[in-house]
Amino acid sequence: MGRLSLSIAIGDYDRMRPLVDGAVRIDAVEPQFLLLEPEEIFFRAFRHVAFDICELSLSSFCVKTAANDCPYVGVPIFPSRAFRHTSIYVRTDRGIRSPADLKGKRIGVPEYQLTANVWARAILADEYDVQPSTVRWVRGGYEHAGRIEKIAVALPADIRIEDAPAGKTISGMLADGELDAVIGPRAPSCFERGHPHVGWLWRDPMAAAIEWYQRYRVFPIMHLIGIRRALVEQHPWLPVAVAKAFEVSKALALTRLRDTSATKVTLPFVEEQLSNARRLMGDDFWSYGLAANRHVLQLFLRHHHAQGLSTRLLEPQELFHATTWEGHKI
Repeated sequence: MGRLSLSIAIGDYDRMRPLVDGAVRIDAVEPQFLLLEPEEIFFRAFRHVAFDICELSLSSFCVKTAANDCPYVGVPIFPSRAFRHTSIYVRTDRGIRSPADLKGKRIGVPEYQLTANVWARAILADEYDVQPSTVRWVRGGYEHAGRIEKIAVALPADIRIEDAPAGKTISGMLADGELDAVIGPRAPSCFERGHPHVGWLWRDPMAAAIEWYQRYRVFPIMHLIGIRRALVEQHPWLPVAVAKAFEVSKALALTRLRDTSATKVTLPFVEEQLSNARRLMGDDFWSYGLAANRHVLQLFLRHHHAQGLSTRLLEPQELFHATTWEGHKI
């Protein structure tokens, strides 16, 4: 059997680098890597099924899986995870002193169904009773007007959502005071430029995220890996081969990061931060696999359904090819 030549679209992360540079190989695969921004990967994947293997938005994948029309089969590899207490930016001159003050406010989102937004709304709903129906949502691009949802979503009738006016962006509207807040996976440019009246909702979002993690033991998953469904049907061995290689690649990246002889990323105190993460979250703080992440996925899926994004409540194992639910032991 010859090696399969497959296109693989992923972000340029340290945990992917051993795959990209050839230090780790996927069994029986000749990869053609495309290192792209998440927005481009997701748009091309869900609009055109453009890649054989790719990083996918967890939320978009769940929308399509619940509707039984997802062109990709999931693998429980999670290349992007992030605490989303840093994803809510507010006008500091609107009397928003606590998350509960967001009720009744006008909040911009780049897309309603983005994974980061699902997690942020879950935190607001569970911790502060800020339900999606108590907010006025405005949908638009961060820096480019006219952004649309990459996949169609049918939202509950009580969700009040509108598109940003023609030619306007949610970053510009936040800067101009036309929005009270913005929620999304990127910081709006007005925040990055130091706008005097734009700041984080939590003044210390890292401390808030740590406290939340200590109670829930949840490190939010943003992305998973998907394989074109038609390809898996033809080669049912492929999901496990992909999962194995991505696991090894992550482990090698962490080994490199641990090497204190010379810091591997352009950031001081990396070794100390790695030690702090392990102290808080355990050695396998960035875990892959279904078993280690079932509770994380259950929380996400409950809110995804409650927010009206998935037409039915999914079970975690439904997201992944059955051959990846468990692994062999020696």
